[in-house]
Amino acid sequence: MRLRDKVVVVTGAGGGMGRVAAEIFAREGAKIAVADLSRAGGEETVKLIHEAGGEAFFVQANMASDADVKSLMDQTAERYGALHVLYNNAGIMPNEDASVTDMTDETFALVMDVNLKGAGFACKHAIPHMIAAGGGSIINIASFVALLGCSVPQDVYTMSKGGLIALTKSLAVQFAKRGIRANAICPGPIETPLLRQLWTSEEARNLRLNRIPLGRFGAAEDLVYLGLDLASDESSWTTGAVMVVDGGI
Repeated sequence: MRLRDKVVVVTGAGGGMGRVAAEIFAREGAKIAVADLSRAGGEETVKLIHEAGGEAFFVQANMASDADVKSLMDQTAERYGALHVLYNNAGIMPNEDASVTDMTDETFALVMDVNLKGAGFACKHAIPHMIAAGGGSIINIASFVALLGCSVPQDVYTMSKGGLIALTKSLAVQFAKRGIRANAICPGPIETPLLRQLWTSEEARNLRLNRIPLGRFGAAEDLVYLGLDLASDESSWTTGAVMVVDGGI
């Protein structure tokens, strides 16, 4: 098992890519803190992990709340005795987010609170526990749009993911000597409920599909198996990297 004895926090684990990450990491031997705002979704993820013979517990957390995120990390370290891996997956992409020319205060605040501030709070409160454990791995889920832009714009989302890449670089430099690695994964279009909500028509779906050289949308597993490598000790010399998983876009 590649993550035996590792303690992993997965944010946004109540469904989609976060749930898949929590399940795969648990299958590889990790103890999982399942974090999500949705109690029903988070508890379902824990149930699935337990049914597969894994170990996990649920913490309801608003990632934009400093107090909630601190409680999440503290509860994890108290329950399992350490914290080794932070998988910063929680994120939103509301339909209201389009071109910067249409941006509103409300949309900007909503997206930035979850996608960037929430990830920052998670790092803030996970890092002391990682230092106490002798090191750790932070895996930030960014996006290919932060590197390439997008012809179907979600500009606040893009800004938030660009900020997450910048944070990743800063963490890698700051905390390397404390045994902490930080890397970012930039997925292309992964077929999840979050993406499907943007498909208002078959034309909208094909507009995204037609720009993928490999000819299909990604699956959550395409992303998570790279995350598994970064969570494991097999990637112990990898930090500050920005890895693109986008079907060739």
